[in-house]
Amino acid sequence: MNRFTDSFTINGITMTAQPICRQDEVLTPDALAFIAKLHRATAERRQELLQARRARRADIAAGQDPRFLRETEHIRNDPSWRVAPPAPGLEDRRVEITGPVDKKMTINALNSGAKVWLADMEDSSTPTWRNVIKGQLNLTDALERRIDFTTDEGKEYKLKPAGELPTIVVRPRGWHLPEKHMLIDGEPIAGGIVDFGLFFFHNARRLLAQGKGPYFYLPKIENHLEARLWNDIFILAQDLLGIPQGTIRATVLIETITAAFEMEEILYELRDHASGLNAGRWDYIFSIIKNFRTRGPRFVMPDRGQVTMTAPFMRSYTEQLVRACHRRGAMAIGGMAAAVPNRKDPEANANALEKVRADKTREANDGFDGSWVAHPDLVPICRDVFDSVLGERPNQLAKLREDVTPDDRALIDVASLHGTITEQGIRNNIEVGIRYIESWLRGNGAVAIHNLMEDAATAEISRSQLWQWIYARAITDHGEIVSHEWVEDLLDEEFARLERFDGDRFEDARDIFEEVTLARDFPSFLTLPAYARYLTEAREKATVEELAAA
Repeated sequence: MNRFTDSFTINGITMTAQPICRQDEVLTPDALAFIAKLHRATAERRQELLQARRARRADIAAGQDPRFLRETEHIRNDPSWRVAPPAPGLEDRRVEITGPVDKKMTINALNSGAKVWLADMEDSSTPTWRNVIKGQLNLTDALERRIDFTTDEGKEYKLKPAGELPTIVVRPRGWHLPEKHMLIDGEPIAGGIVDFGLFFFHNARRLLAQGKGPYFYLPKIENHLEARLWNDIFILAQDLLGIPQGTIRATVLIETITAAFEMEEILYELRDHASGLNAGRWDYIFSIIKNFRTRGPRFVMPDRGQVTMTAPFMRSYTEQLVRACHRRGAMAIGGMAAAVPNRKDPEANANALEKVRADKTREANDGFDGSWVAHPDLVPICRDVFDSVLGERPNQLAKLREDVTPDDRALIDVASLHGTITEQGIRNNIEVGIRYIESWLRGNGAVAIHNLMEDAATAEISRSQLWQWIYARAITDHGEIVSHEWVEDLLDEEFARLERFDGDRFEDARDIFEEVTLARDFPSFLTLPAYARYLTEAREKATVEELAAA
């Protein structure tokens, strides 16, 4: 007896979600057969790699600091190898806009004047079944130029001419996230394979016909073996569709602390498909906290707002990233400018935009080839900064940064960052964490909070900092110990201040926030329990294996 009353099976894949309009355009029998082949070829290795993550974290928790790998020293020391040359549409990446693949954002991003749009199916997109399928439809509709629409208020959304549109680079979900609405032999398919596979199957030839190709951002990778798995998926996918090897290009987000020790190795594994690395700052900070959270004062950070890109360990990370990329002919893409322009407060707006300009100027001068923005109004600032440094050149690949010396100790020199933990910092983490999760539960993963566009990484930093401060019995600038009881009291106060509305999900958001912040065990990602409990038909708890191994 099937426990899913509305489920149906096509080509070995059981669909358990309530069907949505037009999903048969995405979930064609041939597309599902393609997904099934990718899954069956890689499911066992994916589970082994997730288990390896757990073992690596245990080693770090036991006091073993990560170092550059001895077994891959020959790759780092071989000066001869290079990644593939820039693919069509990826030669100039001076400004990239990021955002979820809903219809409005799709049109706004494509009309923004950016060189690249990171079409995000990951941290700024809640993985509801509707969002997963609608995102695929919106991307195909955009490529076919049939996505225009008019709102009920009469506002028109219409694409600019094809020659003015940016290159699309799709970010699928990370290896840890399952797609529980698509099962093979009762087991969920990896969300990343669903996102990658459906987009590639339906659009690879369409993109080639338009003079570009299927390009991807790869999130949450923790080591070069995880990059190797993606590379093997690319090879298999291209073979199955009869598309030339090397057509796919991937940019890897270096947003985990362990990946920072293997940047050249990651490029090497993907070298025929690699196009660059990105400095994904918020997730990177979250990863440091997650891995070193029980290691004592040496790894305790101050308030989130004080952990800037000028911190010594963050400077080391970004400079070593540029060096690694340019040494191998790959693009180095800078981090996010998250400011959301506030037209009601000109002074605050001017200050925020000046900070964005300073941030992008630092990146351009460091040798980055481009950078990210979250809002179309920031595209001109980022473009102006990189125009002034690049001139007529499309990138800075020739800037080799030979002045930078690889230094694995500097990457985890958190203690060199001087700052304070404040009561306001604790309150801010509580407020932002709960407000983000509430929006996520309603299906919106890109949330403007305090004039910043936040995604899941912000909530992850917020809750992990609180967990670590409680565990370490950290002391605030006023000499108060951050205790479990005190944070509970502040949570009650901040929750009472939240502005409620009909249909809000604040009660559920609080439950999730408390579970991932105040419990003794530390779930690797807050999205795992939130997804399992609130976004799937089964309304189940995430398994112990899922929470621990991701």
